[in-house]
Amino acid sequence: MFSLLLPLVYLSFISLGLPDAMLGAAWPVMSGHVGKTVSDLGLISMISTLGAVISSLFSSRLIKNYGTGKVTLASVLLTAVMLLLYSFSRSYAMLCLLTLPLGMGGGAVDSGLNGFVARNYKASHMSWLHFMWGLGATLGPLIIGISLRGDSSWPGGYRAAAIIQGSLFLVLLLSLPLWKKAEDHDIADNGEAKHLPLKEVIKTPGLKTTMFAFAACVGFEYTASVWAASYLETQKGFDAAAAAMYSSLYFFGTMTGRGVSGFVAMKMDPRRMIRFGCLLAMAGAILLALPLPSVFALIGYFMLGLGNAPIFPSMTFLAPIRFGLSISQSAIGMQMAAAYTGSTFLPPLTGLLIRATSIQVVPYVILLLIVAAFFLTERIERRVQIGRASGATA
Repeated sequence: MFSLLLPLVYLSFISLGLPDAMLGAAWPVMSGHVGKTVSDLGLISMISTLGAVISSLFSSRLIKNYGTGKVTLASVLLTAVMLLLYSFSRSYAMLCLLTLPLGMGGGAVDSGLNGFVARNYKASHMSWLHFMWGLGATLGPLIIGISLRGDSSWPGGYRAAAIIQGSLFLVLLLSLPLWKKAEDHDIADNGEAKHLPLKEVIKTPGLKTTMFAFAACVGFEYTASVWAASYLETQKGFDAAAAAMYSSLYFFGTMTGRGVSGFVAMKMDPRRMIRFGCLLAMAGAILLALPLPSVFALIGYFMLGLGNAPIFPSMTFLAPIRFGLSISQSAIGMQMAAAYTGSTFLPPLTGLLIRATSIQVVPYVILLLIVAAFFLTERIERRVQIGRASGATA
């Protein structure tokens, strides 16, 4: 049953990643069309992740009431409609307005499918799930780059993404009976998930430390991706179309790393994979910051992606192990909310730093966040064990 559903879960995560990287790739051109500057991307990114935070916090209740399949179906439809409307928008205010529901659609899919896979599949499947996100995130900038080289410019890229999302909606609609059967088996095997008030979930030992770790991890992920095209264009001499396409190297690194991580996860403990990923990402950030020829910046972005690859899926897979199956969906919803909170505030803060200094500050912000993520992930397990032993909150 679950093996039949797995391809649909993977396809849904491709669609989740597709719009995530498109805005950063298109913004150097879009900003001129709506009368804004490169640094104004931060506000739109913040609105997108604010929408994701909202849907993540309510994901446990929605999934308990309607099921993962229906929530995913509705979210994909919402995303498709917003992407289509994006392609017709010609004002900054309209882009901001459309971005909130676009983010809400992504957050619900992210929380729901992460929880479903963490409960019912192996660690390797979690890595491959996020490999599919990387595939979608890699395709997004490529679609924008191809559109910028053609006659349709950036609106054509968004319309193509809307068509892809609409096609997935039809596939998911036809698969609802299969989702229902799988969700019944999920409850039979793992018990019915508890929906606890947020103030109760937050008391779970180790969860607060995990949330800070997720905020830092996704903070560096989003900061690296949002400013990639702008950094490559303004600091490394690439034209807008080339910068958009080369920015996909970061997501290609993430995709490649998660594909490999799926096999590594069969032999290596997820905690060691997180540690190794942080160290590799640090090396990529250092390489990006050094005043080297432009090709090394491309290598640096690829290494950032490789390092990022195992961190998020490994930490998500550990949620049922650390916090228990019955509240794992609530815990994952909180983790996703924390992750999106990091990506909500860090891009606009980086935008303010860029405005005050220059875009050269980007790799140093990325490096600082990776170091923070490494420190926090090293503390999580100790917090969980101390909390279990003493009954205290962490």
